[in-house]
Amino acid sequence: MADDAEKPSRDYRETVFLPETPFPMRAGLPQKEPQILAKWAELDLYRAVRAERQRAGAPLFVLHDGPPYANGAIHIGHALQKTLKDFVVRSRFLLGYDVDYVPGWDCHGLPIEWKIEEELRSQGRRKDEVSKAEFRTRCREYASHWIDVQREGFKRLGVIGDWENRYATMDYSSEAAIVAEFHKFVASGQLYRGSKPVMWSPVERTALADAEVEYHDHVSPTIWVKFPVVEGSDAARGASVVIWTTTPWTIPANRAISYSDGIDYAVYEVEAMEEGLEFEPWAKAGDKLILAEKLAGDVFKAARIAKARRVEAVDCQGMVCEHPLAALDTHYAFQVPLLEGDHVTDDAGTGFVHTAPGHGADDYLVWLAHGHREIPETVDPDGAYYPHVALFAGLKVLETEGKKAGKFGPANGAVMDKLIEAGALLARGRLEHSYPHSWRSKAPVIFRNTPQWFIRMDEPVDTRQLGGRTLRETALEAIEATTFYPAGGKNRIRSMVETRPDWLISRQRAWGAPLAMFVDKETGQPLHDPAVDARIIAAIAAEGADAWFTRPVSDFLGEHEPERFEKVEDILDVWFDSGSTHAFTLENRAHTRWPADLYLEGSDQHRGWFQSSLLESSGTRGRAPYDAILTHGFTMDENGEKMSKSKGNVVDPEVVIRESGAEIIRLWAAMIDYSDDSRIGKTVLQTTSDAYRKLRNTVRYMLGALADYTPDEAVELDQMPPLERFILHRLWELDGQVRAAYQGYVFQDVIRPLIEFCQNELSSLFFDIRRDSLYCDQPGELRRRAARTVMDAVFERLTAWLGPLIPFTMEEAWTTRYPQGHSNALRVIPETPAEWANPAEAERWAKVQAVTSVVTGALEIERREKRMGAALEAAPRVHVADADLLAAFDGLDAAEVFRTSQATLVAGEGPAEAFRLSEVPGVAVEPLRAEGAKCARSWRILPEVGSDPRYPDLSLRDAAAVAAWDAARA
Repeated sequence: MADDAEKPSRDYRETVFLPETPFPMRAGLPQKEPQILAKWAELDLYRAVRAERQRAGAPLFVLHDGPPYANGAIHIGHALQKTLKDFVVRSRFLLGYDVDYVPGWDCHGLPIEWKIEEELRSQGRRKDEVSKAEFRTRCREYASHWIDVQREGFKRLGVIGDWENRYATMDYSSEAAIVAEFHKFVASGQLYRGSKPVMWSPVERTALADAEVEYHDHVSPTIWVKFPVVEGSDAARGASVVIWTTTPWTIPANRAISYSDGIDYAVYEVEAMEEGLEFEPWAKAGDKLILAEKLAGDVFKAARIAKARRVEAVDCQGMVCEHPLAALDTHYAFQVPLLEGDHVTDDAGTGFVHTAPGHGADDYLVWLAHGHREIPETVDPDGAYYPHVALFAGLKVLETEGKKAGKFGPANGAVMDKLIEAGALLARGRLEHSYPHSWRSKAPVIFRNTPQWFIRMDEPVDTRQLGGRTLRETALEAIEATTFYPAGGKNRIRSMVETRPDWLISRQRAWGAPLAMFVDKETGQPLHDPAVDARIIAAIAAEGADAWFTRPVSDFLGEHEPERFEKVEDILDVWFDSGSTHAFTLENRAHTRWPADLYLEGSDQHRGWFQSSLLESSGTRGRAPYDAILTHGFTMDENGEKMSKSKGNVVDPEVVIRESGAEIIRLWAAMIDYSDDSRIGKTVLQTTSDAYRKLRNTVRYMLGALADYTPDEAVELDQMPPLERFILHRLWELDGQVRAAYQGYVFQDVIRPLIEFCQNELSSLFFDIRRDSLYCDQPGELRRRAARTVMDAVFERLTAWLGPLIPFTMEEAWTTRYPQGHSNALRVIPETPAEWANPAEAERWAKVQAVTSVVTGALEIERREKRMGAALEAAPRVHVADADLLAAFDGLDAAEVFRTSQATLVAGEGPAEAFRLSEVPGVAVEPLRAEGAKCARSWRILPEVGSDPRYPDLSLRDAAAVAAWDAARA
């Protein structure tokens, strides 16, 4: 009978206003996202938003897309970058801008050529057996395929943009524009042909720019070589200058030895060699060696010299040596002068630098500085010695084909053998050091003298755009005028531009935009004829760059005599291609402008696209093509290691999307500090999924609580209870924070405060306190209406604020509530009234929550000790000694705030045995049990339960609510 007495006389669940929403708890993003994408496609979302902004007269914002390379499926780095760009596009739309964003692709260049060469080899064909037209067609088809694949991958991430009018550097119109930009450099005199050592890839048979080179550890042979002195002081005669080098193969190209006036040199005479060696050393007693005094000991150790006597100091000025191979062939019977050079140090080696002006930048410069002009050509495009190189003709420095491609060829060994034969080798060894490699083929490169085309960095240009400044000066001024996110990017790119050499823009390959010009055979100068240029541009615009290679020269030269001119068939550096994209994407198009507001890429593009765009635009327009640059770091695995397929630590965005949805990648991108390298893996993705679930549940709860809400319920600000006024104040604060964060591209400062807001102020405070009112108060009660009014304001803003970051979920939430309304993406941030700002209320709730934390701590102990169950069983007596803390509860229902059935606030310190928290002094809690009966509807324990005879198991509030509910259905 006792059990029967505790059972409610009626099931009151139908009278409780529980949240109702079709918005599911489980997101099912892999299935839901494609449906949303289909709706966006049907709406033509990007153009729809632009049209709406333009109708409203919105200011224009231009994000110019740095083109990814069209040679494979997207990876996680692509996903991060394109997602960040989408954050920019969507957030600027949200801030009320009209945003121009045209996605693009980089299509020319070596990686695609390599793929086509591989295809040809698999068919038993060589590249030189295929016409240039067929080869270029194959390259174009390959790039086109991957553009389609990547575009679908980017769209699956939710990235919006003008996909229908995407750009590609291989489009005929793009190739024509690139060549037109090149012609501007020809016309202004900034272009020249120079014969100088450039980084050359024998494997790829082309010159490389600095931006195309990366450094890896590499083991090289090292040699110490004796150059006999033929002219010099009395002390120097009969001695040999010793050089040290890690490139033995360059000895045939030696023309000088460099020294420094700041280094002390001396002649040393060998007195004894080490004994008990397994080989006979090449040095012998009586040898006289000229060395830097600081490094003599290191040289003796390498040469196994046991004892040497310093004869006297020596002055290197005017000293002349003979080539160490002179005794073997008259080809080397020339003098080798000693030249003073700033690049010489005594950090390592011998204090002398072997100088081969055709194979090193410093060698070349010191050779020219001393009045020499002829640069010997020693190695051909395949990395083999030319036929005229005595003793070594045809030998390869690097292997270029087969399994040994990129490995050292026989040249180094052959040179060392001949030096031994000539008695010129003092010692040899091996050294592991950082060595330049092509970032495409990963093969080592060499410095090789070859005629190439360059853009001058340091010659004043008298054009309207440059006004007598050099390209370097103009570019550095443009850097100063650019805003960088993060700010450190400015120093990074500036240091590169300050020290970079002239821009090498020619390549000896087939797939690219050509250096479409003619050179006068008599003067060596490029032909600059506007009519010729116009015919070239028209032909390329109509037929693509192929026209330059297939059409007869007479189609371009007009009245000029073809036999007088050389047709240049090199192609342009692909960085010149991508550096020109602003010219054909931002200029001469409707609804955009030049320059762009923002360029956004990885930090490696300070030496790549950011810089090539800067130089191209500075040289043709006198300023950068952008007002701001934003850079992000690289993606690493969870251990901070670089991802690689061989390690098995690669995160494939396609897999993540298939398993969890694109929204998880987007949320990860929003939560990280993208300016630094970021980590991703299973654990990181799980943490991200947890954060997503909390956001989703917050939105789901609001959708349920706002079911059937109409503006007629709205409560004015002056009628709002304190809690609602506090939440409105937080909305006002967050509105400013979110706008500022989006304006400054700090997406982390959007998502993290919003997650904390959802977890702390909403779920743990507002929703938790108001749950009883929302479920059990009558619909017309002020407290319930006020809570729903504020929830409506929260929903309106939260769906807008989060829209750029997790657009799929916010679109689902928005259209769940407004199924007949427009897309969430079409919205701008709702204006937040200034009168919502209420610092006093915020200060009050900070105090209230401090006191609440002590109550919660006391009740947790009661639950843990099983002396009490739910908080509704409690009626805490709270002693508050601090008058300000006590005053914070004026106008509040303490039991409602503590989520208990009853509560009492008492001024004073409280009994010694009461519960306290050290971080909240002056508050003590006695966790008493609530007295009375349990309301069958709200579950609160109150003495008043049963006071209404109609509903003997309800509190008075719940009895009135049920009576009203019954009457409405009578």
